Amino acid sequence: MTEFKKFVLLALPFFLAVAGCSSPNENSPKKYSIYAMMKDGSEYIIQTDSLDAKAIEPADGAKIAIKDVWSDLIVKDGFYYRLDWKTETFFKYRLEGDHLIELDTVKLPGFSFLETYHWVAKDSLLLITYNKHVKKTLYAKLSVPDFVLKTGEMNIPTPAGIFNWMSIGFAQLRKDKLFVGYTYHTTSTNGFTTSDTAHVSVLKYPEMICLQVFKDTKSTYPGGINTEEPFTFTDEKGDFYYIACPGIALGNHPDKPTGIYRIKSNEEHPDSSFFINISASAIQNHAYGIWYIGNGKAIVRSERKGLFTGMKDHYKVAHFDFYVVELATGKAERLALPLDKGTARQCIIYKDGIAYITINSDTAGSYVWTYNPETKTLKRGMKFEGEIDYILRIDEL
Repeated sequence: MTEFKKFVLLALPFFLAVAGCSSPNENSPKKYSIYAMMKDGSEYIIQTDSLDAKAIEPADGAKIAIKDVWSDLIVKDGFYYRLDWKTETFFKYRLEGDHLIELDTVKLPGFSFLETYHWVAKDSLLLITYNKHVKKTLYAKLSVPDFVLKTGEMNIPTPAGIFNWMSIGFAQLRKDKLFVGYTYHTTSTNGFTTSDTAHVSVLKYPEMICLQVFKDTKSTYPGGINTEEPFTFTDEKGDFYYIACPGIALGNHPDKPTGIYRIKSNEEHPDSSFFINISASAIQNHAYGIWYIGNGKAIVRSERKGLFTGMKDHYKVAHFDFYVVELATGKAERLALPLDKGTARQCIIYKDGIAYITINSDTAGSYVWTYNPETKTLKRGMKFEGEIDYILRIDEL
């Protein structure tokens, strides 16, 4: 729901209140986590074992006392992680009944904003930020079981000339090479503009030494704020894909098309022969998130023209469509779903051949829809009850 998170950092220290009811097995691990905002502005986290249930009431979960925590969360293996930008502190939590319990904390000096994260191993989390004060890209490698931290600087070219900021859109580790996608911005009190170039640096890992820099001007802003929604995936062959997001809600360079790029599994550079121009396909606009659904297909979430006037109503007006993109051909086919609202959402889980898609609709209600890519069938499933405004994120635990 944020326009450009560096300029709307509304998150406050993460204090949590409790509400709702508990069950006899309140401390048993669940399979899925749902984060919802109600029409009165209250926010809740609730866990469930099934996305095929008839209904769920998010307000039966843990009430979040501070708004917009949803956009900061990293969810994995039953735990929640979050950076508090104001205190430069990283937190680890677990949901127990209707309480979100703080388990551990560690200071992250210089991290006033989390650009992107990447799990470099099962229990090892890589966090990345650009620090404008020291004009350096910083990283923190965190061992999540014991919260032992290693920090340092990434050898990536910093903003120069007319550019005074940069966004790190993704990081992807492959053996001893770390691929990092980024772009540069010119910021002012009136907002920001983005460079016309998507950059990918290849770093030697773990030394973080830059080996090569690749530039491409077909699109810009590769990746995005991946605590809010995903912008990359790796397919069955080990090929790595990322979407570039020049639309007004991220890159703010709308004359550039949204595009999908690839780094093949056996190569150490972006594939110059591969580029899917989303904006020139059936979508005819910009897309932001991407979710892989197997067999060479992915879902993107895209704007529909004429239904919103700008960033002032972008998050609250239902105007988002979902398209299935064939990666081999670039063909895009719209899913017959109600128009969705919310600028950024973690809204799809793909599991066992089924895509579970959450939809926020003021007219058609808030539901989990199921999509079977093999049969191309859509079904309306679990209903979100209560005064729901947004299902902001749905995560597999």
